[in-house]
Amino acid sequence: MPFSSRMSTAHSTRRPRFRRAIFLGIVGIWLAIACWEAKKPLPPGVRTTSAWHSVPAKDVTFIADITSADAYGRAVSSQAIFDEVLRVVRSAHEFLVLDYYMFNSRRGELDAASPLLRPLSGELRDALIERRRALPGLKVLFITDPINELYGAEPSSDLRLLRAAGVDVVVTDLDRLRDSNHLYSSAWRLAIDWWSPDPRGEGALPNPLDDADGPLTFGAWAQLLNFKANQRNLVIADDGQGGLVGIVGSANPHDASGAHSNVAARVAGPVLSSLLASELAVARFSGWRGSIDPPPLPADTANSRNDGGNDADAAAGKTARVQVLTEGAIHAALLERVDAAGRGESIDIAMCYVADRGTVESLLAASRRGVNVRLILDPNRDAFGRTASGLPNQPAASELVSESKGAIHVRWYRTHGEQFHTKLVLIYGPERLWLTLGSANLTRRSVGDYNLEANLAIEVARGAPLAVQTVEYFETLWSNRASLGIEYTADFATYADPAQSHYWLYRFMEGTGMSDF
Repeated sequence: MPFSSRMSTAHSTRRPRFRRAIFLGIVGIWLAIACWEAKKPLPPGVRTTSAWHSVPAKDVTFIADITSADAYGRAVSSQAIFDEVLRVVRSAHEFLVLDYYMFNSRRGELDAASPLLRPLSGELRDALIERRRALPGLKVLFITDPINELYGAEPSSDLRLLRAAGVDVVVTDLDRLRDSNHLYSSAWRLAIDWWSPDPRGEGALPNPLDDADGPLTFGAWAQLLNFKANQRNLVIADDGQGGLVGIVGSANPHDASGAHSNVAARVAGPVLSSLLASELAVARFSGWRGSIDPPPLPADTANSRNDGGNDADAAAGKTARVQVLTEGAIHAALLERVDAAGRGESIDIAMCYVADRGTVESLLAASRRGVNVRLILDPNRDAFGRTASGLPNQPAASELVSESKGAIHVRWYRTHGEQFHTKLVLIYGPERLWLTLGSANLTRRSVGDYNLEANLAIEVARGAPLAVQTVEYFETLWSNRASLGIEYTADFATYADPAQSHYWLYRFMEGTGMSDF
């Protein structure tokens, strides 16, 4: 073979090897980034588990927003959570710390004249501005998610007005959080983030929140697909008497969410100190340089932090044990309680999304032990007035009922354009009731140390007013105890989805992080 031919053959052989080496190198870097960003150390303030605090029963209040429709299809709504939030805002004297995921006046496809539409964002904004004017020395820290500015595509007028009034507005730095959508986010970091254009300006991609805002830019959509969020929903303030008061729940000050069914708890006392510290840490790793000095803890705080408190008062329902849980700590505490439940005890869950595999498997195991398991779920067919896919709840619920051979019972909340946005778990026997409520769905994103989430865990005697109230809340929805022809919930068969294609799709989306639930 001529020398020139041998050289040509050698070059042609090296080229594929060189390309293969480059390809494998890029794939290796991509996977390395994915592994690191999925498991990197959590930033300060994340995955908080506070000590248990003994709290007087009067200082723990359950609050529920319920929306339904009467026999004629007319909306019937009872909203109380943001009335309580506004009371906390208007009674603060030294500081206010708020952390809300959705804070905007977008209404999706809901009719502006709908009786279900409440301008929550405007009400909260105006209350904060008025309180700052009345007390210029009041320190106000407002933490929120970048979704409210469409990831930089559209500045928020509400946040601009708060800043002008002297409120410290902090948009959470989501890059500090772990990546839940591993494969996409690593590719985004490697090939998109460093060159993607400014997200501001006129785009050509559909707007997932509100068509009235116009299309989004590529840069905004590229960030949105990371499916990362600060979904905490809470307010903490001084009570004017040297103590703390706060509300932790599932409700957003977001106009399109104004009619959602939600739950929350109002709590007072030192138990909120760890949650306040967590919020200040989130603000600091997101760039905040201000300061808020919480009130000093009372001298007997050490006594209030023990596990038992006054056993006689607890047994009589005079006190409750309260604990703060965030992110993955919610999951750990929940599974511990579910796994400890035995025959004759009950687990009642009212939830917007259920998809986490650990939770599903623990509920199935509990049902096999003779625990009574019931779930009221959103059918996942409505999202801000838009039609949704039914994932993950419809196939997940079908799995729970089928695999338990009917021992687990499911009913669907009847939504009418709004969502059953509640996040509540009750576990109880004849003596004690444990509950957790807050912002966390039972999904990998919410309780797997990816999103920022905040819950309270509360334990009380079974006969305590709080226990009676929360169990009665669940029973009212489950059994449709209402007048005016209202039916809160529907039979399982109404939205059961045994299709294997949908089941494996939800499993794939949950397992890979390629989902927004």
